[in-house]
Amino acid sequence: MIAHILSQAKALPLSGKLGLALVLFWLAVALFGPMLAPYPVGAFVAYDVFDGQSAAHWLGSDYLGRDVLSRLLSGARYTVGLAAAAAMLASATGTALALTAAVGGAKVDEPLSRFMDMLISIPSKIFSLVLVAAFGSSLPLLLLIAAITYVPGNYRIARALAVNLAQMDYVQVARARGEGRFHIAIAEVLPNMIHPLLADFGLRFVFIVLLLSGLSFLGLGVQPPDADLGSLVRENISGLGEGALAIIAPAVAIATLTVGVNLLIDGLPGRGKRA
Repeated sequence: MIAHILSQAKALPLSGKLGLALVLFWLAVALFGPMLAPYPVGAFVAYDVFDGQSAAHWLGSDYLGRDVLSRLLSGARYTVGLAAAAAMLASATGTALALTAAVGGAKVDEPLSRFMDMLISIPSKIFSLVLVAAFGSSLPLLLLIAAITYVPGNYRIARALAVNLAQMDYVQVARARGEGRFHIAIAEVLPNMIHPLLADFGLRFVFIVLLLSGLSFLGLGVQPPDADLGSLVRENISGLGEGALAIIAPAVAIATLTVGVNLLIDGLPGRGKRA
């Protein structure tokens, strides 16, 4: 997906290029940030809590005297990594089920669609809270929760696209040639869904970032000593009155990540057209 977007970078408007720059920046932080952190993530390196900017601590210190920049560089890996993995899993699962429904006929389509309608009716926060309360918080469970929560939304969009495309003349020609359902789904229908699905993937990613950050803010997400961006906001909430960088920095990080993805997806050329 990234390669596809980079190949179209020259055609992006200014807002899209800004979004691409923000997305690439946070991807680089997620990949290389922990290696560039000036201090160990959990080390107590400052004498004062909620210390301001200094040459030793570029983003100050947190509520325990730890370096905010180091924790931010480490926390971004959990936020970006978990959200990207969950969004890919949700999109891949939803699209696969949608293609199955589109080429499988009413006997397949109806049960799948009704099951997805049932899942999408469950509020995502309530669903997440119930599962975390039942099984405890862990990275695999958070990944699974986020993916399951957003499969139905992707399925509905992908199914609408796939059902319309399955009626096109070139698909009917493929059926007349004797092509099987798998070939029709993968070779004829799926390639013409890429642009809308890229836009949907971006939306799923943003929703999952906000879901995971919300869970972490409630203390149900990534658990100490690890922390994602939402956890950094929660644990430094007492510094809000002081305007501490320890709470402002992760909040700005979440905002720039989500805004960047939205700007990039909105700027993709032909994102709403079929190839």
